[in-house]
Amino acid sequence: MKKQFRDLLHQYKVEAFKITHNKGVDEDLTRDVKAFVDATLNKEFHYQFHADPSPERLETAQLIKNFTVEAVLPPVIERVMRRVIALEKQHALMVQLVDGLLEVLSEQEAARAE
Repeated sequence: MKKQFRDLLHQYKVEAFKITHNKGVDEDLTRDVKAFVDATLNKEFHYQFHADPSPERLETAQLIKNFTVEAVLPPVIERVMRRVIALEKQHALMVQLVDGLLEVLSEQEAARAE
């Protein structure tokens, strides 16, 4: 039983490592990340001024918004989403690991009952 547990844990570690270090998986991850980044940046963002702004202030705010959406946010969101997607995939692997461990335990219990 310990060997089965070790094998399942080793398999999980290998697959989790591949998620973050494998070039082929990295291309899938990049495609998923790009989709999330594009969807996020295409949403409309609004800022509510507390008082009526002057036209110069509106223009400055629009320039800041455009710069932020086009230059600052994409790499930040991309890194965050890359990490989130990698963690989601590792979580799915962890669920598979727990399922495998529980299956081994139930088989062990069935063997003892016989």
